[in-house]
Amino acid sequence: KNIQMKTEKTSTKNELTILLLLCDCVLIAKTYSVKNCYIYNDKAFCSKQKLSQIPTGIPPSVKSIDLSLNAFRKIQVLNFTNFPNLTTLNLKHNSISYIGKGTFSQLLSLNLLILNTNKIEHLEDDVFDGLFNLTELLLGFNRIQTVAPNAFRSLSSLKILELSKNQLQSIGLLCGIIQHTPQLKNLQIRGNGIKTFKSNDLTNSSIGITYLDLSENPLETFEVSAAVFPMLSSLNLGSPSRKLNLTWAVQKQTVLENVTTLELTGVQLSSGSEWTRLFSSFNSSLTFLKLNCMKYKLRFLISVSCSIPTVSQLQLQSNKLTFISSSLFQKLPSVPFATRNLRSLQKLDLSFNLIKTLECQDFAQLTNLTQLNLQWNNLTALNKCSFVTLSKLEILKLQGNLITKLGGAFTKNLPSLKSLLLNHNKLTAIGKHDFRGLYSLQNLSLSENQIQTLDKSCFSGLKSLTYLQLQMNNLRKESIGNNCLRKLVKLRRLDLSSNHIKYQSSRLKVPPFMNLSNLETLMFSVQRARGKGLFPSNLLQGLTNLKTFTCNTNFIASLPYDSFTYTPHLTSLDISANELLDITPQLFAPLRKLRHLRINNIHAHSLHFLIDANLTELHELEAKKNAFSVISEDIVRSLPSLSVLGLQFNRFTCDCDNSWFVQWIKDNNQTEVEDADNLRCNYPPQSMGKKLLHLNVQSCILDVGFICFISTACTNILILLVTFIYHFSRFQLIYAYYIFLAWLFDYKNRQKRAESQYDAFISYNTNDEAWVYRELVPRLEKEQGWRLCLHHRDFLPGKPIVENIADAIYGSRKTICVISRRYLQSEWCSKEMQLASFRLFDEREDVLILVFLEDIPSSHLSPYYRMKRVLKKRTYLRWPRPSEQQPLFWEKLRQALRSISTAEEDRLLLTVAQSS
Repeated sequence: KNIQMKTEKTSTKNELTILLLLCDCVLIAKTYSVKNCYIYNDKAFCSKQKLSQIPTGIPPSVKSIDLSLNAFRKIQVLNFTNFPNLTTLNLKHNSISYIGKGTFSQLLSLNLLILNTNKIEHLEDDVFDGLFNLTELLLGFNRIQTVAPNAFRSLSSLKILELSKNQLQSIGLLCGIIQHTPQLKNLQIRGNGIKTFKSNDLTNSSIGITYLDLSENPLETFEVSAAVFPMLSSLNLGSPSRKLNLTWAVQKQTVLENVTTLELTGVQLSSGSEWTRLFSSFNSSLTFLKLNCMKYKLRFLISVSCSIPTVSQLQLQSNKLTFISSSLFQKLPSVPFATRNLRSLQKLDLSFNLIKTLECQDFAQLTNLTQLNLQWNNLTALNKCSFVTLSKLEILKLQGNLITKLGGAFTKNLPSLKSLLLNHNKLTAIGKHDFRGLYSLQNLSLSENQIQTLDKSCFSGLKSLTYLQLQMNNLRKESIGNNCLRKLVKLRRLDLSSNHIKYQSSRLKVPPFMNLSNLETLMFSVQRARGKGLFPSNLLQGLTNLKTFTCNTNFIASLPYDSFTYTPHLTSLDISANELLDITPQLFAPLRKLRHLRINNIHAHSLHFLIDANLTELHELEAKKNAFSVISEDIVRSLPSLSVLGLQFNRFTCDCDNSWFVQWIKDNNQTEVEDADNLRCNYPPQSMGKKLLHLNVQSCILDVGFICFISTACTNILILLVTFIYHFSRFQLIYAYYIFLAWLFDYKNRQKRAESQYDAFISYNTNDEAWVYRELVPRLEKEQGWRLCLHHRDFLPGKPIVENIADAIYGSRKTICVISRRYLQSEWCSKEMQLASFRLFDEREDVLILVFLEDIPSSHLSPYYRMKRVLKKRTYLRWPRPSEQQPLFWEKLRQALRSISTAEEDRLLLTVAQSS
C-alpha cells in the first residue's frame, strides 16, 4: 500500500519531467479585433471591458465567447441570436440577476455555459430552453434559492452541474433537475446550507452520477436507503468548520459499493463504532481516503482506515500532528523485501525514499513489471544485475539520484524499455556501449548531469531512439565532434542547450549532425569564444528534414548568410537573446517554409531585413525587447500570411513615422498584435511612456484623393479661363505684352541715353525693301545727308533681335514705319512699331512717323493702331501714286525729320491723296 501524508510545513521534492512530443501540425488562427473584443482562433475575448451591454459585431463563426468580468445585469433572447457554431459561453463574474426565457434558445451547439459568481436568485421554467447539446453548466457562487420544476427540461445531454455556494437549503429542490438530466455524471452542491441528505428526496430510481460533492454543508444526516447511486465513484462530505455530529444512515453496504474516493474532512461521528460502521460501507472498493482536519482520535482513525483492504492512499492534512513514530511512516532505505514475490506486479513506485543500493534479487521475480519509479532516492551506482529479469519493463525513472556510474546496467536485458530518465544525477561520462541493450528505447534523458565526454560508441544499439536530452551538462565541441551521434538515424528531437560548446572557426571539417537526416527539432547553444561568438556556416549540414531550430540565450554576434542552406524545410526558428545587430535578408533565402520566427532581445534597431527576405509563409513573428522605433508599411506588406505579431518592450517613436502602423493595428482583421494596448512610446521626450495607440494619426494623414481633386479642379478652371481670355482678349494681351517689353527696354536705356547715333530708324517689311532702297534711302541719305539705321546693315550679328530693335529705336531721333498690308502681318514689324510707340509716350517731340504705301481701311488695322493716345503723337504720310505730287511728299518728310514739334504741330497729318 502507498500511504501519503502531508502537513502544512512539509516540503518535498517535486518531480518535474516534461516529455514534449513533436507535432507536425500547425494551427493557423484568423485573428482580428472588433470593438471591446479581439478574435483569435475562432474565440472572442471580451473580458474586463466594463461592459453593460452584450457587444455587437462579433462574427457568427466564433466557437467561444468570453464575457467574464464585466457589468452585465441581465441577459435576454436578443443577445445571442446568430451563433450557430458557439460551443462555449463564459459569463462569470458579472452582476447578472435576470435571465430571460429563451435567452439561449438559438445556441444549439453550446456545450459549456459558465454563469459562476453572479447574482441569480431564481431559475424559472425553460430558462435553458434549446440547449439540447449542453454538457457542462456552472452556476456556482450565485444566490439561487429556488429552481422551477421545468428549468432544466431541455438539458438532456448535461453531464456536469455545479451549484456550489448558493442558497439551496433543501435537497428536494434538485428533484426536477435529476428528472430532466439523465446523462448527469457530476453534481456539485457544496456550501448550500443543506442539513439533511436523503436519497428518497432526490430520486427513487437509479441515476448515473459518478461524482457527488456535498462538502461545506452543515450536514446532520446522510441517508441512502436504496441503490440510487450504482455508479458513484467519488463522494465528498468534508467540512473543516463542522461543529455537529453526522448521523450515518446507509442501510446496506452494497449501495455505495463502487466508491473509490471518499473525503471526510472535518466530519464528526458520535463514537468509534459509528466510524467502524461508516468504513464498512466502503469495505470492498475504497482506494483513496481523505481524513483532513479531524477532531476525533487520529490514531484510531488511521488504524481503522488501514483495516480497509483496498485503501492505497491516505491523506492526513491539517491535523496538527506534533509527533509521528518512526514505525508508522518511515522512508525506505532499501527496496522492501515484501515486493520480491509479487510476480503479477506491473507498476512499482519507490520514489522519494532513501534507497542507496539495488541488490540483484530486488526485482528478480518481478518479470511482469512494466513501470518502475526510483526517482529522488540516494542511488549512487547501478550494476549489471540491477534489472536483469525485467524483460517487459517499458518505463524506468531514475532521475534525482546521485548516480555516477551506469555499471553496465543497460548493456543488455531490457529489450522492451522505451523511456529511460537519468536526468539530474552525477554522471560525468557516457562510456562505450553503455546503452547497447536498449534497442527499443525511444526517449533518453541525460540532462542536468555533469557529462563532459561522450565515447564515439556510447549510443550504439539505440536503433529506435527518437528523443535525446543532453542539455545542462559540460559538453564541449569535442564531445559531439567525434561522430558519437552518427548511429542515431531515427532521432527526431535533440536538446544540446546550455552546454560549453565553443567554436573558433567559421566552418567545420566534420559537421556533428551529418547522419541525422530525420532530425526535426534541434535546441543548440554556442558560447562566446574569445569575445566573439562564432556560428559555423556548415554546422547544420545533413539536417535536411529539420523543422524547428532553437539557438537562444547565447552570445552569437552574427550568423553567416548561408547558415540555413542545409535546412530548406525549417518551419520554426528561434535565435533570441543573441547580439545580432545586423541581419541580412540573404540569411532567410532558403527558408521558404518558415512559419514561426522568434528574434527577441537581439539588439536589432530595425526590421527592414524582412522586406527582401521573402517570408511569404510566416505566420508568427516575435521581436520583443529590441530597439525598434518605426514599423514601416513595407515591413508589414512583406509578410502577407502574418497572424501573430509580438513587439512588446521596444522603443517606439510616437510621431507620423508610425502613423500608418498605428492605424493598421486598429483596422487589420488578419494579424493579432500581442498586447498592442500596452506598446509604449520612447520618443519624443514629451511622449515617453504614453501608449502608442493613443497617437493622433489624423494629424498625419495626407488625403491624396482630396489633393488630386483640388489640383484637377484648379487645372480645369485655369484652362477655361485661359481659353476665355484668349478668345475675347487676345489682342489686348498681345498689345500689353509688347508694351511691357517696350517699358522694360526703355527702363534699361533711360539712364544711359546719350546723343542719338542715327537720325532715323527705318522699320519696313522685306517685301517693301525695293521701295526703301529705290526711293527712301537715296532721298534721305544721299541728298539730305541723314544717317539712317537699316536692320540688314546696322544690326549687330549674334545679338538678340529684340535688343537690336530696341537699340536702333532708342539710338535714333525718329522712327519711320513704312506701312503696307504685309507690314501689318509681320510679327517682327509689329514689335518694332510697339517699341517705338512706347517711346512716343515718354518723349515731348513726335518721334514716330508712319508712311502708308497703300490705302488700308481702318477696320483692317489692329486695335493698338487705333488707340487715341497713340494717334495724338503720330505723324502720318501717305505715298502718292501720281509722280507729280511726290516732291511735296518728300518735302513734308524732310520737315518732319528736321523740326522739333510744337504744340500746334503735335498732330501733323499730311495726306496726298491720289484723287485730290
